[in-house]
Amino acid sequence: MLLDALRTDEKLAEWLKERESDDVPGVEARLPSADDLPDVLLDLAVPYEDVNEVVALRATLLDDEEATRLLERCVGALTRDMGEPDRGPHFLSFPPGSGPLGRYFYVYVLVAALPHVRAYHRERGIPDDVSRRTLADLGRAMVLHRRRHGIGGVLVPEWLALHFHGELYQLGRLQFQRSRLGQRDAAGLAGVGLELPVGEPYLSLHIPDYRGPLSPDACDRSVALAREFFARHYPDEHYASALCHSWLLDPQLKRHLPEGSNIVRFQERFETVFLDSEPEDGLPVRFVFGDPDLPLETLPRRTGIERAVVDHLRAGGHWHVGHGWFAL
Repeated sequence: MLLDALRTDEKLAEWLKERESDDVPGVEARLPSADDLPDVLLDLAVPYEDVNEVVALRATLLDDEEATRLLERCVGALTRDMGEPDRGPHFLSFPPGSGPLGRYFYVYVLVAALPHVRAYHRERGIPDDVSRRTLADLGRAMVLHRRRHGIGGVLVPEWLALHFHGELYQLGRLQFQRSRLGQRDAAGLAGVGLELPVGEPYLSLHIPDYRGPLSPDACDRSVALAREFFARHYPDEHYASALCHSWLLDPQLKRHLPEGSNIVRFQERFETVFLDSEPEDGLPVRFVFGDPDLPLETLPRRTGIERAVVDHLRAGGHWHVGHGWFAL
């Protein structure tokens, strides 16, 4: 049984106890039939090579009473406080020892939550194409899992909780997450001369790696879409600024990339940037090459960004996460 495998991991065992004590609403967590499930998966951009296995494991999940109860509680956590920023569930990845059902478990959670988040989107008047493209990020997370591990699964399920909890939207080239300024970011911005109160609403800007060039025109269009989208669909919330938390804002990239490159132009969009003091060398390796644990000597140097990441690390340098702000 799935939960027996999870309980062998101390962190997951504690997480399971917390899920049992969660005050979650009793919601319908119904999965589509085996005949209907493939179309739902394809609408969520689930890769073709994963569809048959997900459909086949559906019966295994439904025969596992404890796993089915966990599914219901995870769906309840997603629907609780639907749309409220920073109130979504905490989803942990399951270890390889949990088997195929563990690797695909969150696919079933998100599929079962799909009717609820789509209903929330409709209540907000969110266009169907925005809803569809946002939730299809599930497929990307599965592509990245196979790219890193060589088998099917969902990479970083907690990230997808933002999409299926009504907090994050795909708008053109970029993604925008409804957020509130925390103490750490407020202090960092204050350190570079920008005073914003803790709790201030802002849009957290994310950069998918599958949407083509990060061109200035594409970014301009996304920001314009975001201004219009949130003013129309969240008129009760006022977003005056956008923040981005990314290694792509490390100013050291300017030493390795041409002045007019898309990444350098992206950095110049931000009025204020501060850096984490601790290096995060695994982040660029993860996002550029797919796996943060790849040996440095094996990394290719085919593109400008690959050469920038590799050459800087081979020279003994380090990469840092930058936090950038600009007014909307």
